[in-house]
Amino acid sequence: MSIGDDAALWHCKRGFQTVLTCDWFLEGTHFLKRLHPPASVGWKCLARAVSDVAAMGGRPCCFLLSLALPARSTGAWLRGFLRGLGRAIRTFDCPLVGGDTTRQDRILISIFVIGETPKGEAVLRSGAQPGDRLYASGRLGEAELGWRELQRQRSPSRPTSKALLKHLYPQPRLALAQWLRRNRLASAMMDLSDGLSTDLPRLCEASGVGATIELPLLPLAGPGETDEAVDRAVHGGDDYELLFTVRPSDERRLPKRYGGVPLTRIGLISKGRKILSVTGRGETKPLRSGGWDPFRAGRAG
Repeated sequence: MSIGDDAALWHCKRGFQTVLTCDWFLEGTHFLKRLHPPASVGWKCLARAVSDVAAMGGRPCCFLLSLALPARSTGAWLRGFLRGLGRAIRTFDCPLVGGDTTRQDRILISIFVIGETPKGEAVLRSGAQPGDRLYASGRLGEAELGWRELQRQRSPSRPTSKALLKHLYPQPRLALAQWLRRNRLASAMMDLSDGLSTDLPRLCEASGVGATIELPLLPLAGPGETDEAVDRAVHGGDDYELLFTVRPSDERRLPKRYGGVPLTRIGLISKGRKILSVTGRGETKPLRSGGWDPFRAGRAG
């Protein structure tokens, strides 16, 4: 596969199945040109789509890029964008094999990633069962904390904290997801892109189950266990961490960390369809969906 023909040829290896995903990354909706460095936009547009492949335990193989931008952005901005995209290509070992470019009054980016996973081994959202333990990787709400830090800046700059680095240059959990798949530890899995309170109901719906989140167990980002930190962990998006379930009999095989990334039990899968949260005072209430919704007024980033 390489760029140079009218289309790219793709042959899935024997014994593997193809994983396909696509993702928009739009100026004014997902990033702000005045705040987000162009290298970050290049990195993040591919990282977001690669995270979908990771969520199924897959490996990214190549991608197509459709890019629309105004003439004023074809100079320094485009060079910075391509630097960041090039770094992502090398880091994720996911080459560009084609796409399209056109002129538009704002920057519109569409990524289509082709990945693969051993046949019959893809981890789906639909495998959770009552009694399964619910886990999350990393620290939740960290990218939201970084976004708030970025808003206090006047212009694009280098990341000055772990939170800002996570917002600008998220790391899809490829190695962790593939390890979970190989060891058959995750019964269901997805990535956390829109926030725990928005994404968890999607996993539960696919599996036909409910869930209870224990708020004191959430791996929080930032100092202290404040209500604000909990709110970020529950509703903040853009973390691209893994949300996965583990059978009770397999839980002992799960380490506390993998590759330096914490793995934290945050709740339990239950019968029925209710999704609940339990506070440190033992109060139980329905989990309100307050994460990212593209059809609800919200912020870029």
